[in-house]
Amino acid sequence: MTTILFSAPYMIPIVDRLRPIFEHHDITLIIPEVHERMEEDDLIKYAGQFDGAICGDDYFTARVLDACSPRLKVISKWGTGIDSIDQEACTRLGIQVGRTLNAFTQSVADTVMGYILTFARRLPWMDRELKAGRWNKLPCRSLGECTLGVIGVGNIGKAVLRRARAFDMKLTGNDIVEIDPAFLVENNVRMTSLRELLSQADYISLNCDLNPTSHHLINSGTLAVVKADAVMINTSRGPVVDELALVAALQSGMLGGAALDVFDCEPLPPDSPLLSMDNVMLAPHNANSSPAAWDRVHLNTIRNLLDGLGISSDTIKI
Repeated sequence: MTTILFSAPYMIPIVDRLRPIFEHHDITLIIPEVHERMEEDDLIKYAGQFDGAICGDDYFTARVLDACSPRLKVISKWGTGIDSIDQEACTRLGIQVGRTLNAFTQSVADTVMGYILTFARRLPWMDRELKAGRWNKLPCRSLGECTLGVIGVGNIGKAVLRRARAFDMKLTGNDIVEIDPAFLVENNVRMTSLRELLSQADYISLNCDLNPTSHHLINSGTLAVVKADAVMINTSRGPVVDELALVAALQSGMLGGAALDVFDCEPLPPDSPLLSMDNVMLAPHNANSSPAAWDRVHLNTIRNLLDGLGISSDTIKI
């Protein structure tokens, strides 16, 4: 019988709905207690006990993978990002890695646009003032007066730019790979250097993958060139931003505001200074929230697992 470590936090609550699929293929599930992700030591406890894994952002490091080999054949990631899985070790050990590309493009792009509108029109702040008994007309901006800079013009970055175009924003982008010229022309996007983008944008949206070139891409040096009233929006990965440098920039007035869905440490520690800042909006890594998208990813995650185990996945349904 095949055994699977089933640790994806978004799938565990619906495991009873999924069990018939696994039972049909004689697959037994190990379901550990998971709060946000499994750390290295958490995974080591199960080393040698499972043939495949359905995971979230669990830390499948080289140490974990070596301990789980040769039994472990496939890791199926719920979602797109696989930065928590050591790719070199998987290749060396012959472990397949599956994921769902373009998994949450629409919901994340909607979230970014929501944050831009919220900061531009000062909606929560005026609501708070009025409910406190103060008839205080706060200064707002029209998006047609603003520049958006998108760092990482992949599927999500493109979707953000398409939405912003409808609001007549001036659009700039930055990426380490060449972007299809047809997209740039169609949406009137100007690709530019990171420094120029940061110095000109009123809203900066981080939509890049986490990799060696993007780790702490936003740091004290890059923040030094940002406009003092600019707003930074991060829906990519926490470590793309040097959080200490971001906090310092917000506290000193070098940065006007921030909207953060992701953090260096998740859940966000209760002593984080971000929690007490009036010019910061926070969310618990939830920009992907969408029932339709989640169901599609649930299905594809199981399909990737079965394919990696050499089991036909043609007829599975949720």
